[in-house]
Amino acid sequence: MSKALASESCTVGPQKDSKGGCRRTSWGLWVTVGVGGAVVALYSVATPFITPALRRVCLPFVPATPAQIQNVLKMLENRSGSLVDIGSGDGRIVIAAAKRGFEAVGYELNPWLVWYSRYRAWRDGVHQNTKFYISDLWKVDDEVSFSRYTNVVVFGVPQMMPQLEKKLEEELECNARIIACRFPFPCWIPDHTAGEGIDTVWAYDLKHSRGRGTKSLESTPETES
Repeated sequence: MSKALASESCTVGPQKDSKGGCRRTSWGLWVTVGVGGAVVALYSVATPFITPALRRVCLPFVPATPAQIQNVLKMLENRSGSLVDIGSGDGRIVIAAAKRGFEAVGYELNPWLVWYSRYRAWRDGVHQNTKFYISDLWKVDDEVSFSRYTNVVVFGVPQMMPQLEKKLEEELECNARIIACRFPFPCWIPDHTAGEGIDTVWAYDLKHSRGRGTKSLESTPETES
């Protein structure tokens, strides 16, 4: 009798350990799957925000700083009409301009950023005064030409500024003001500047900039608005 009990106790013990080991293995598998899924989801969401938004040049998404936004708004004082932000990112400039009474539009190639911008505009209560388009600025056709806008904001990189300068000069009306952030246009002479360092913005009134393309930007002192 004691031998049987001893034999039974010997067989039962390992079975319990085996079940416990299976549970631990199962939980470990679920944790691994969960962590892996979270990493993949985070990568899927974050990648579109940091990959280039314009494919002709490398233009990664870099959010505008509060100082940049304030400097842009300073350049828009006493201005009215429509506004377009070329490479609008997460919509900060467009939303800030809409709060100042502008009918503001953003063009952005990255669809994730466009959807996020629309959400932010709705959240801030300015969705009726804002529009965001998924579009490459180099492929904006006559139907949505920049010629309809009297205020243009540009967040660009040096490689794109010469060609964009030419495009805007051809398309915009004489009463347009172009505001460049971080990098100035290579040939135009700014009428006003604000800020310093990476927060500097340059404002160009096209009626003055036309015909001044041969002058050097470096030879002309900047003027504060």
